[in-house]
Amino acid sequence: MKISIITVCFNIAETIEDTIKSVLSQDHRDVEYIIVDGGSTDGTLDIINRYKNKIAKVISEPDKGIYDAMNKGLRSSTGGILATLNGDDVYADQATVRQMAEFIQNNGLDAAYGDMIYVDRRDTRHVRRFWQPGQYKKGAFCHGWVIPHPTFFCRKGIFERFGYFNDKLQIAADFELMLRLIEKHRIKIDYIPKVIVKMSTGGKANVWRGMIQGNKEIIKSFRLNNLHLSPWFFVCKPITKISQLFQRPGRIK
Repeated sequence: MKISIITVCFNIAETIEDTIKSVLSQDHRDVEYIIVDGGSTDGTLDIINRYKNKIAKVISEPDKGIYDAMNKGLRSSTGGILATLNGDDVYADQATVRQMAEFIQNNGLDAAYGDMIYVDRRDTRHVRRFWQPGQYKKGAFCHGWVIPHPTFFCRKGIFERFGYFNDKLQIAADFELMLRLIEKHRIKIDYIPKVIVKMSTGGKANVWRGMIQGNKEIIKSFRLNNLHLSPWFFVCKPITKISQLFQRPGRIK
């Protein structure tokens, strides 16, 4: 089955080449790689163009934000299973995409997810956090349980049926999408206990202002989907993040 990987980027010349190489090195035989660039001016496009003959589609134009850009890529994809990989992140190894595709197909799933590590931007061997979400249980979202979105692989038909990212949200649209698909619509999903993505530290949602806005959007996400939000959510979520600082995965290349 064809797997479509979408990378959204803007002025990220420092790391985009590692992301591209990570996708192009995958051993799955049918990968459609789509890059959506917001009109970079720092040399990002020059790097992308070096690999243009190996990339299925490059879209470079202004957008309304990261989730609008992601939707462009997802909607233009032709794969049966879709995933997104940020422009400063990489897959854990060359077999990641194939293993996720096989896991979904062999188990008759709509989607699957796995573990993620946060690594130092300058030294990707330095693990800062280990996000091990574990198995989803009904009602888990309202108590602070969250999926590491970059590890999420999902059949395109699910997006077409239940919708893409809500681009009216600036920070928590990935959370809202997971909440809507998994908690509200009960898609068939399972967890693979394996590090799927190495994510570089940093990002808008990690600063205080972004965290406050993100929490407001999380509350809005529950309201939009008519789901109950436990008051314990904002207690459990930071506790989970703190525990991730002390956990460590097995050997990572």
